[in-house]
Amino acid sequence: MKKLYIDIGGTHLRSELHDGVNILEDICSSRKNDLIVYIESMLQDHPETGFIGISYAGQVDQGVILSAPNIKVTVKPIKEHFESRHDLRLEIDNDLNCASMAEAEALNSQNVAVLYIGTGTGSGVINKGELIRGSQNQAFEIGHIPYRPAPFTCGCGKSNCIELYVSGSGLERWMRYHHIDGTPSFELLEQSDAGKAIKLQFEEALFCAAATLVTVANPEILVLGGGVISHNDYLVDLLKVRLPEFAFPPSLRNLQIMQSTLQQSGIAGAKLLE
Repeated sequence: MKKLYIDIGGTHLRSELHDGVNILEDICSSRKNDLIVYIESMLQDHPETGFIGISYAGQVDQGVILSAPNIKVTVKPIKEHFESRHDLRLEIDNDLNCASMAEAEALNSQNVAVLYIGTGTGSGVINKGELIRGSQNQAFEIGHIPYRPAPFTCGCGKSNCIELYVSGSGLERWMRYHHIDGTPSFELLEQSDAGKAIKLQFEEALFCAAATLVTVANPEILVLGGGVISHNDYLVDLLKVRLPEFAFPPSLRNLQIMQSTLQQSGIAGAKLLE
């Protein structure tokens, strides 16, 4: 039996197909490839697939996609869709839930909070060895807590999400708003006053998001990850210095702050869904 593991975010779709001996890896644009079409294509080429695990950058519950601010959704009851058409089992969970489980396993810790900054902003919490899910599997949606009004809307429909300030998509929106051309990078932003202001508000929003997460979750370890963090690892050291200005002091006692060392946390978490 083959097993297909997928990690789909707002920018990339990554997959690994395991047959017990070999691993077939793939990466493509999640903006140009529909997840349902992608899976059907994989199943056509690999009909022996008996399990699919999906780490999904959106809100999901019991095999149903509830919403996805940064991903186009064509079939929401995805588990039923594939299990009714193929002889297989499919499990899907939020990408930060998957990342949290993978990070906790890698760190051998029972109390971990994960904050990932990529296309969007997400978090997850493992408390006493258990993932905190909430009533609809939407606990700790840190990217959509109210922060400050913005002159544009988030993918969720609101205009005050902290994700609008601290995320790759947020940087793109602010650059367009201030007529700054180019691929978002902090090096580019440093070249103008408007860009410097965007960078500063990104950092301040990061401090607020991390402080909120640490204060309400009280973890043993805070793990920072995601594409923006991996390309700007100075943010981890900066957060260690600035977090005490924002977080509830008792929650900082014995807190470890570290950058993720996992190469593919989404894929690693998708494997744990089995």
